[in-house]
Amino acid sequence: MVTSVPLRDGASIPAIGFGVYKVDDTAAEAAVGLALEAGYRHVDTAEMYGNETGVGKAIRASRLDRDDLFVTTKVWNDHQGRDATLRAFDQSLERLGLDAVDLYLIHWPAAANDRYVETWRALVELRASGRARSVGVSNFQVPHLERIIDETGEVPAVNQVERHPWLPQRELIAFHEQHGIVTEAWSPLGRGRLIEDPVLTRIADAHGVSVAQVLVRWNVQQGVVVLPKSVTPSRIRSNLDVDGFVLSDEDLAAIASLESGQRTGSHPDSVA
Repeated sequence: MVTSVPLRDGASIPAIGFGVYKVDDTAAEAAVGLALEAGYRHVDTAEMYGNETGVGKAIRASRLDRDDLFVTTKVWNDHQGRDATLRAFDQSLERLGLDAVDLYLIHWPAAANDRYVETWRALVELRASGRARSVGVSNFQVPHLERIIDETGEVPAVNQVERHPWLPQRELIAFHEQHGIVTEAWSPLGRGRLIEDPVLTRIADAHGVSVAQVLVRWNVQQGVVVLPKSVTPSRIRSNLDVDGFVLSDEDLAAIASLESGQRTGSHPDSVA
């Protein structure tokens, strides 16, 4: 059974979510449908992904109780600023066909535009309205987090960032822990580049699981919410099936040795 992680606002978030980045609308409908059948109850999309409509169709087709699902979406950089964010949120809800989302995130700080504090205030408004049950950020670094907390007094429930053994985000996670922010990991498989790593392959073979399962387990075991992505039915199922083994201290030390600082996505400071 997938465990949940408590959020600072009293809600909780399933520890394993289903990501749909770079999945088109039609494929997202099919993939999310398969994921919900497999037992996922947490779906992570975004305005920028262009697949909120497909995600919403899959949610309705599943006939699952809305209260049993955790749905996240995000405001894109072009729509930062109070009024634009509120409009973008309404449009996301319309595409999803939902009355509320469980988590709404600022997708990137886009610091060069200097609108992320104003945007954060808009998210706090949405939380107060009840239409975004929890609010947070994505790809924020410590200075961005410090600024929104200092200027608004409001702490994000979540910061969703790139995280895998090459980029474990130790300093950022330490800041999160000090402030009660849950860490969420995108690109947990290093966009597939870690699948052939010999250290991870050895650990996976020792446990009789896949490297992807090791990487999902590595996050969950450290209290990090993780968002594996696949459109392959067998992988969708196996990425959720990580309760049957535990990584040992030796395994964790071996994985820690892979840290290099290498990213598979953009550095937050380069995204506008």
